[in-house]
Amino acid sequence: MNRSYPATISEKIMSRHCGRECRAGETVVCGVDAAMATDGSAPMAIDYFHAMGGKEVANPQNLVFALDHYAPPDNPATVALQDRIRDFTKRNGNVIYEIGAGIGHQLMIERGHVRPGMLVVGADSHSVEYGAVNAFGAGIGSSDLAAVMLTGKLWFRVPESIRVNLTGKLRDGLDSKDIALEINRVLDPKDASYRTLEFTGEGARSLTFEERMILSNMSTDAGAKAGIFEADEKTAAYLGMSVDEMETVSADANAVYAKTLEIDLDTLTPKLARPPVGGAAAEIVDLGDDEGTAVDMVYLGTCTGGRKSDLENALRILQAGGGKAPGVQLLVTPASDRVYGDMASNGLLAEFLKFGALMMTPGCGSCCGTCGAIPGDGKVVLSAANRNFTGRMGNPKARVYLASPEACAAAAVAGRITDPRKFLS
Repeated sequence: MNRSYPATISEKIMSRHCGRECRAGETVVCGVDAAMATDGSAPMAIDYFHAMGGKEVANPQNLVFALDHYAPPDNPATVALQDRIRDFTKRNGNVIYEIGAGIGHQLMIERGHVRPGMLVVGADSHSVEYGAVNAFGAGIGSSDLAAVMLTGKLWFRVPESIRVNLTGKLRDGLDSKDIALEINRVLDPKDASYRTLEFTGEGARSLTFEERMILSNMSTDAGAKAGIFEADEKTAAYLGMSVDEMETVSADANAVYAKTLEIDLDTLTPKLARPPVGGAAAEIVDLGDDEGTAVDMVYLGTCTGGRKSDLENALRILQAGGGKAPGVQLLVTPASDRVYGDMASNGLLAEFLKFGALMMTPGCGSCCGTCGAIPGDGKVVLSAANRNFTGRMGNPKARVYLASPEACAAAAVAGRITDPRKFLS
């Protein structure tokens, strides 16, 4: 599409999908390439679909359901909801990933439902993760998903973009979770609201594809509508494509940004999100500020800590420290069955079991407290997940901290919050 003005990645993708040149701030109706729903959001979307008079899904194979939030289900009512989804997909010819396949976001990318240049939505706020693929990915509500199911389209306000310029390179012992927490620390959610975080710079290019997935995923926790990277050879390799096969989208050199944020990876230190107090947002600090705090449970998993590289990095710390401390419960939830299979074939699974880890069904696990192990009253948890608001992990009386998989593993070894770099030479 020939443009009359320089554009951001979001403006270009939106223009391609609404069929005309559009700018930030405009309201447009766009064709949707793929949509995802979990067993937590799909039943309500199906209700809305029928209430709207829906008889047939507009693009059946573009609609993906993932049974990941209740994996396995915890009661008969949950089983009944999952059976409704199974019945709906059987009648409409949709894609469904059963219990144990993994987290919907991981599956959307891992199984090829997202490609560069696409516009993809999901009835879960962390659907922004698809931006790692150089797609516009956004979380929507169940009623909006029903509209996509019915028409194959959805309205959007074209977002302004914030340029997040990453310079330097992460040092050993740090992780893109530390970058995400730093962004959440310095970026006012009001500034990020309904804007795209567009990750640029040599630091962005230095990140592995799985590290980019974490940054895109946690863009929503900074308050953003989307979080997008450019595509390169790392994107192509993860997707099993060649660079030439990808329809990539790049911002124009003189595109207009609402704000620019500079993050120097060379000087970044490990970060920690403290448990929120009195309904306030979690305070993000240097991990060293809370070093020495005793932990009872360490959680490795979710869509920000359950991929192969996350678990490899955590295991490296466990091995260097000689295993976990007595009394610490170590939970591991792979992001997908493929990750679990890789763990079994390359020895990671045996190593984690040797160190006393409790292996969970691939999926969301304990992250939102709908399945998996729940911490007890007053227990302190260090989690590789993306959220720790009061009641997260199923118990409002537990205290949940967030950190990188490396920092989580270090806490498991020491029995307290500890800088993971102490275990690396």
